[in-house]
Amino acid sequence: MNKLKPLIFSVLLVSMYSCGGEVDDTAQKKQQIQEYKQEIKDLQSKVKALEQEVAQADPNYAAADRNATLVTTIPVKQETFRHFVEVRGEVTSRQNVTISAQVPAMVNRVPATKGQVVRKGEVLVVQDAETIRTNIAEVQTSLELAETRFKRQSNLWDQNIGSEFQFLEAKNAKESLERKLSTLNAQLNDYIIRAPFSGTIDEVFVKEGEMAQPGVPMVRLVSMNDMYIEADISETYLGQFKKGDSVEVVLPSLNEEINTTISAVGQVINQNNRTFTIEVKIPSSENKLKPNMLAELRLKDFEKSDAFVVPTNLIQSDNQGDFVYVAVQESGTDKFVADKKHIQRGKTYNNETMVKTGLSGDERIIDQGFRNVAEGVNVRITDNNQSLNASAL
Repeated sequence: MNKLKPLIFSVLLVSMYSCGGEVDDTAQKKQQIQEYKQEIKDLQSKVKALEQEVAQADPNYAAADRNATLVTTIPVKQETFRHFVEVRGEVTSRQNVTISAQVPAMVNRVPATKGQVVRKGEVLVVQDAETIRTNIAEVQTSLELAETRFKRQSNLWDQNIGSEFQFLEAKNAKESLERKLSTLNAQLNDYIIRAPFSGTIDEVFVKEGEMAQPGVPMVRLVSMNDMYIEADISETYLGQFKKGDSVEVVLPSLNEEINTTISAVGQVINQNNRTFTIEVKIPSSENKLKPNMLAELRLKDFEKSDAFVVPTNLIQSDNQGDFVYVAVQESGTDKFVADKKHIQRGKTYNNETMVKTGLSGDERIIDQGFRNVAEGVNVRITDNNQSLNASAL
């Protein structure tokens, strides 16, 4: 077979040389490629038939080749290896609040509607405050009389008429009613629920005629101007992340990915799940995000340049540790054997593992067929683009 291979390639080279200068048209070249492939296929069939004939006449002929395990190989990759911590987080708004009543009273009007955009200070709900208004009217009437009395008493006091006690009594009565009126007006404001900040009405929980109680939600107000992503990180990684570190964020519901940075790192460990919290900044351009939206975060905790990297699934273990099989050419021949290379593995990410020691970088790692070989076994390397028979994997 070894003598026939040069013959095959010689025939192909002669054919390509003789036709290369004559054919310029792309379609004709494609046709020639198909013809050459067919010639190779025919020659391989002839070689196989001759090998079978020779093997019958000489049983020892190419026995090693026939018994060799068919494998594919891949080179050891030398590249920058990065390891990421992947966690889940949620989009959160600092201005996402439920607003409740400050005093128990019936709801008279509900100007707020779901989806409405409101400004800070805009009226959302009005409660019945008739009792307060009546008290205000009474106090205002009393205050008018007290002001008149104080004015007259002040004029008499300026003329040294009357006693100081009468002047101070009139002044105190006026000022007391002024304070009472101010208090009642402040209480009246408690019956008018206003927006604490500009935002969007997400939900309205009350209707006109219902009784509102302190602590019971009436309206949910959300602002999209101050949102961030919050996630819990295992305490194992404490000290490995800091403010300003880059973060890759995947938003599954939007099928989008954004690059941002850490805006804050918590300093307290949660006793329940042994985690600390990080906050991730949301770029102002990302206006499609909603509170409570799921986010997947990738935070880089390790990077090494010029690292040796191999597929994780090719690493096996024995009583000496981890190893991979490599194809080694026997000296002075064109034959290859499987060699076991023990390695010290580093971090693993995305089905790839960094190798700390054990490889020099010029090895050919046995890929397909690696489970069917053992140390010292003859192997026959085929094209990596050709899938091996399932029984050989």
